[in-house]
Amino acid sequence: MKRPIGVTLISYFYIFGAAFLFVTAIFFSTDADEFGIADRFGLPFIPEQLFRIMLAIVSLIIIFGYMRLKRWGFWLMVLYSAGFGLISYALLFSHNQQPFTGNLIWSLIVLIYTVYFRKSFFTMQKKG
Repeated sequence: MKRPIGVTLISYFYIFGAAFLFVTAIFFSTDADEFGIADRFGLPFIPEQLFRIMLAIVSLIIIFGYMRLKRWGFWLMVLYSAGFGLISYALLFSHNQQPFTGNLIWSLIVLIYTVYFRKSFFTMQKKG
């Protein structure tokens, strides 16, 4: 089955995001943000640079399955989008900042699009 264009665009966006996480993990200054990504996930005991690298690697694994229309890629993307959406939703009310609104909207768009095109991930390929 041909991959939907939205899956490709979402995948490239997340690949760019993972690359950005790698770069910021190298050049990150702990004084730059009020609180880092690890803090946003409720894991302040994990060093910020390490957490950024781990998150980038997990994102790339998810994108690998998502771009290849694998069932596990579908489910991991649903969990990933729902998780980020919930975190952004919670932070929106406690910090009332625009990036959390944007993250929430993006997570909802990815989640809705992915579920709408779920048949692309669950079709059986002919062997032979």
